[in-house]
Amino acid sequence: MRTIPLWLKLGFTLWMVVWAPTIFLERGGENFLWFCDVANFLLLAGLWAESSLVISSQAVGVLLIQLCWAFDFLVRCVAGFHPLGATAYMFDPTRPLYLRGLSLFHLAVPVLLLWLIVRVGYHRRGWLLQTGIAWLVVPVTYLFTDPERNINWLWRPFGLEQVWVSQRLYFWICMLAYPVILYLPVHLLLMAWARRSKRVSLLA
Repeated sequence: MRTIPLWLKLGFTLWMVVWAPTIFLERGGENFLWFCDVANFLLLAGLWAESSLVISSQAVGVLLIQLCWAFDFLVRCVAGFHPLGATAYMFDPTRPLYLRGLSLFHLAVPVLLLWLIVRVGYHRRGWLLQTGIAWLVVPVTYLFTDPERNINWLWRPFGLEQVWVSQRLYFWICMLAYPVILYLPVHLLLMAWARRSKRVSLLA
């Protein structure tokens, strides 16, 4: 018996068939190193495998990031300013509207991730898997992408110029900050939710 409905798997696959080639042609392969983009590919695999481990790892990895993106975007829509500076590109008229529209997945993915955890359970090792993914993605981003693109904010946190420490030291700070400051709190919150909720199981 399927835990995740087939229509959702097919719908997300169709979305990826449209989204991935378009982003590749318009923004290049570097763009897929953004953690939110990495999550789309892993989420696709997790959906078809119905893997609580993969789905949980992506909840740990991008849930807070995507919620911050949504907050920044919605505040800009309502109040006219960016509190985090994460979504300024969404209001850049020089970028094609359809390309900016493809970024609206950031609004849907947090809801999808939480719904999937209700369906398949939260895997306590998701944090470890996502840490391993980050420790692969961050060095590749640092070594092989254009610093001007600031992918995963490895050069300019929140779009601000990084002048406090050397760039090499900042790289190592990011290597530690992603799993400890960003992922671990989300992991602990999801663990607590899974323990207390009768609709979510906590898997070993």
